[in-house]
This record gives sequence, structure tokens and C-alpha cells, in this order.
Amino acid sequence: MNGHKPTYSGRMTTLPPRPEELSPRELHQARRTAESFGENAERYDRTRPRYPKALIGAVIAASPGPDVLDVGIGTGVSARAFQRAGCRVLGVDPDERMAEYARRSGIEVEIAKFEEWEAAGRTFDAVVAGQTWHWVDPVAGAAKAATVLRQGGRIALFWNVMQFPPDLVGAFGDAYQRALPGSSFGRVFADSMATYSAMFAKAGDGIREAGGFDEAEQWRFDWARSYATDEWLEQVPTFGGHNLMAPDKLAALLEGIAAAIDAVGGAFTMDYAAVVVTARRA
Repeated sequence: MNGHKPTYSGRMTTLPPRPEELSPRELHQARRTAESFGENAERYDRTRPRYPKALIGAVIAASPGPDVLDVGIGTGVSARAFQRAGCRVLGVDPDERMAEYARRSGIEVEIAKFEEWEAAGRTFDAVVAGQTWHWVDPVAGAAKAATVLRQGGRIALFWNVMQFPPDLVGAFGDAYQRALPGSSFGRVFADSMATYSAMFAKAGDGIREAGGFDEAEQWRFDWARSYATDEWLEQVPTFGGHNLMAPDKLAALLEGIAAAIDAVGGAFTMDYAAVVVTARRA
């Protein structure tokens, strides 16, 4: 963590209605991107931000027991946090490469898209998904979760939302525009919470439409960590779709991002909002 101690704050609110002006792309249909992260599982695991202990603790406290199903487990970033807190974790992931990495932590992982996964009569106290539920059909996924959750069990879908420093928003956007003309990333940098809010709303809508759950809620845990230039550049290729860029485009993008960070002293602090969309199995 570059010697920087993350800071956290937490608050819980009722999930707001879906913003009418936002129509998020149906990411769960973008299978090439969804199943491409395993191309460099080691980098993904090493560089991706973790989740606040307060978030993990809140999910566990709101669940009736320790049996957790991790959907889109990937390399096990969130699964290991639940495992360390005393939970028994089973993972489901469509990518064998990511699953194999997670298994190194002693976690059992089954290969399947969650919507098509066979539970074989098994049930769980919590169904969780860290940074992955937007790759799952929101209604079919929530319906599947309802069938495998014990009464009073909890679905908890969470994301780390990057909130970029104001002095880097424009420079990062310019770097993307130079490397990838027409890129929408500039808008994401300017207000990433608005972009993610569409995902949260879609997840909440899926839970409501699937049925079998109490009203969905949104929990938020704020935290921060610092990055040096090289640390941030290591993480960038793990972002959705970035590993599918042409090598020269990616190199140009990284060069522009590096120049932007170096221009503000070679380091910056990223504020994160870890947001959970969650509901109790009725």
C-alpha cells in the first residue's frame, strides 16, 4: 500500500430510484471483455485495490452465518478478505485462469457463468460479488442468488469507485483522448460516481425484479490510498477493456498518464467510495 494507511468512513442509506437520465450499457453481454481479465491474473491480483474491513464486517454481521458464495471471484481479492474474517468461501468464475489463481489461497472455485451455474442443492448465508456484478445479468443473477440463499441470507454486490483528484481529471482525460480519440473516459474521470450510480441502480432493479428479497439498500464506505506514478501505471492495464487495446495505443496512453502524474509531483492520493448494493433474502 505504498506505506499509506487507508482511511475509512461508513454510512448506510436506502437505495435511490434509478436515475432516468442514465442508461448504462448492458455490460454483462460484453463477454470478450468480461472474460479477458485472466490474461494477466498476477498483475490484476497484485494491483487491484482491496476493500475496507468495515465493508467486509458489515456484510458478515448482516448475514445469518459464515457460508459465502463469491460470484466472479477472479483472483480472490474479496474472497480472501471474507476467508480471513472466518468465512467459508466457494467461488464461481467463468475464467479458469483467474480461478486457478484464487485456488492458490485454498479457495474452491467452480468454472461457470453464474446465471448457468449448478448449485446442486447447496445453500449459502451470503452471495457476494466484488467489482464483478456488472458482468452478470442483473435479473437472472439475482434470481439465482435467491435460490441459493438461506432464509435471511444476504446478497451483497460491491464496487470500489475511484474519485479522481481534481488536478488530474483533465490531464487524464487528455491522455485518453490523445491515445484513443473519442474515448468517453474523460467523462468518467470528471464524475465517476455518476457512471457507477447507473450500475448500482441496475443492480437494485434486478434484485427487485427477481423478487424474494427485502428492499435493496446502498451502503458506502469511504477510504483513500496514495499512488506513485509506477504503481498507478501497473494497475491501468487491468481496467476493463484496457488489455484488449493495441499495444501501441496502450503504450501511448500509459506515457500520457505518467506525464500527468509526474507533473503533480510523481504521486497522488485516490479517494475511493466502496459502495454495496445489498438486500436480505425474505
